[in-house]
Amino acid sequence: GIGKRVALDLARRNARTILACRSRERGQAAVEEIRAATGNPEVLLRLLDTGSLASVRAFARAVLREEKRLDVLVNNAGLTGTCWARGRVMCTQLPALRIPSLPGLPFTVTPEGLEQTFATNYLGPFLLTNLLLDLLKASAPARIVNVSSFRHSAGTADGRFLTGQARPGGYDAAYNSTKLMNVLFTAELARRLHGTGVTANALTPGVVSTAIMRHFGCVVRMLFALARPFMKSAEQGAVSTIYCAVSEEVSGISGKYFESDCGLALPSAAARDAGLARKLWEESERLTGLASG
Repeated sequence: GIGKRVALDLARRNARTILACRSRERGQAAVEEIRAATGNPEVLLRLLDTGSLASVRAFARAVLREEKRLDVLVNNAGLTGTCWARGRVMCTQLPALRIPSLPGLPFTVTPEGLEQTFATNYLGPFLLTNLLLDLLKASAPARIVNVSSFRHSAGTADGRFLTGQARPGGYDAAYNSTKLMNVLFTAELARRLHGTGVTANALTPGVVSTAIMRHFGCVVRMLFALARPFMKSAEQGAVSTIYCAVSEEVSGISGKYFESDCGLALPSAAARDAGLARKLWEESERLTGLASG
């Protein structure tokens, strides 16, 4: 997937790169492959399930205890995992989305009272980023890169989605809404980070051929397979993420949205709603316990 390609590129730049993954087996296989391809021994695996706030907190405590600096944090939610490097970069790839009207991941509320898709794709990365902010600030100039999607324009940012009190309706609605939340989070985060030397930007990788549809029924997967020849490869899809993470042209730019060709673009009107971004932030703080310290 995209996260693995991003990690590979960062490791080739001699970055100390930590892959934060749910699966130890798959994560270790990726680590060994990247080490062999780059000759960089500083590629490490750390287990993280962003769908669990307890896992996020444990992971963040370990990072703060073990790492002296963090130069780039890449939140790549929506696929299968996270990643980072040194500088130090973190990249995360996460579980696939759910389509309410078609077979796929079922609607699930976690033991922490959160809807699984929204916790994994948005709320977990929100908490992780906030827990690592002091380390990022101490490492400035540093960058936060949030992988969103052009599908954010079809999303809805309703705080009730986070706990499953309300459910977005329509094809791909949960995924689209998490990606809108990623862009809103980025804008509000950039506002709060102004003057710290830490930047935050969001991007779309475009339409990329990955394993994201693996939880869907055979009809959906067949249609996806037929469309593969017209999609970007994972390597091509990683370009905009890598650009935001390391390009000198992006230095000092914050709170922006980048297209898959690395050009600046305006996100949807909802994604530019500062009031909505603040409201989402406040609700996210409450649900993650950040508001109470």
